[in-house]
Amino acid sequence: MLRFCVHILSLRLWLLGLAGLVLNGCNEPETVHAAQIAVAANFKPVLDQLEPQFETLTGHTLTITSGSTGKLYGQIINGAPFDVFLAADEARPDRLVADGYAEAGDRFTYATGRLVLLGLGPDDPGKRLQDLDFSRLAMANPELAPYGLAARQVLTALGLGDLPAGKVALGESVGQAFAFLATGNADIGFIANAQLSMLPEDREWSSWPVPAALHDPIRQDGVLLSRGRDNAAARAFVDFIKGEQARALIAASGFSVE
Repeated sequence: MLRFCVHILSLRLWLLGLAGLVLNGCNEPETVHAAQIAVAANFKPVLDQLEPQFETLTGHTLTITSGSTGKLYGQIINGAPFDVFLAADEARPDRLVADGYAEAGDRFTYATGRLVLLGLGPDDPGKRLQDLDFSRLAMANPELAPYGLAARQVLTALGLGDLPAGKVALGESVGQAFAFLATGNADIGFIANAQLSMLPEDREWSSWPVPAALHDPIRQDGVLLSRGRDNAAARAFVDFIKGEQARALIAASGFSVE
């Protein structure tokens, strides 16, 4: 009888220990090894190069969604499950912080963009623009994309703020504006300096670096969103994008990182 009671007591202690392990396991936060990144279209080619470096270095993985800054912002405030937002401006990350989607200390500048006027043919596109010697001008939508806003500021500064609608091909993002040029649907247009390396080589191109004085700085801010604060992969990505390895590639891709 005594031996039976000892067995029962041992079984009870074993079950209590097992229950404790289960409960402790439930209380431990699960390590997340993947992060959802929303990135402005102009920076997507650079992020595509950074992604394998990050994954090799950390063992985490990224899922990347690109689009215009305005559209991505709209998706975030409507519940899209992003952990980090790499915008093409300062305004949208600032709004996300102000509206409680992120903390002020989790916002950072990862690059400063440069605007270029690109043209088909050998002529200086800056001179062609002043003379209105083009069929269609491609640019990003100023209401959605910071590069589009900068392009509109340049046109206004040059006294060309009222171009006829038929002369302008508006893209949702600077990536789409670039596509208009690359496919021949526009013969001149405002693109990001970082896109120059992506030009088709079967045509002759010319470019005019737009003077910085003609538009507001295109500071591209990133923000760790509230959803990503407990995500180890998201935090590791933010640390990586701020680091020297990433900054070197960003600078080599045509952005300023100062």
